[in-house]
Amino acid sequence: MSTEIAQIGEQTLSPVAPRKPQAKGDATTDAARAILRAEVEHQHAKTARLRAARLAFEAQQPKEIPGSRARPLKPKTKKRAAAASAPKGTKHAATAALEP
Repeated sequence: MSTEIAQIGEQTLSPVAPRKPQAKGDATTDAARAILRAEVEHQHAKTARLRAARLAFEAQQPKEIPGSRARPLKPKTKKRAAAASAPKGTKHAATAALEP
């Protein structure tokens, strides 16, 4: 990328005899815009290349059946662990976990 910008910079920053005081500012503005344009074009090309690679990769992956994916499990907290191991019919899961 830096070589592309350097090449563009060399082309647009070639010595030009300014006619007015504003001409120097215009030359700088034109050079900056050319550099930005080159960066944007480079980014678009990179995005297109990565999109094509992603689509090719996804095309090779096996298709999933919609809705067949299991829900992720919630992490068990102490209360949930105690409630899950408590015998049915007890009023408080925490007291049931303490009893032998």
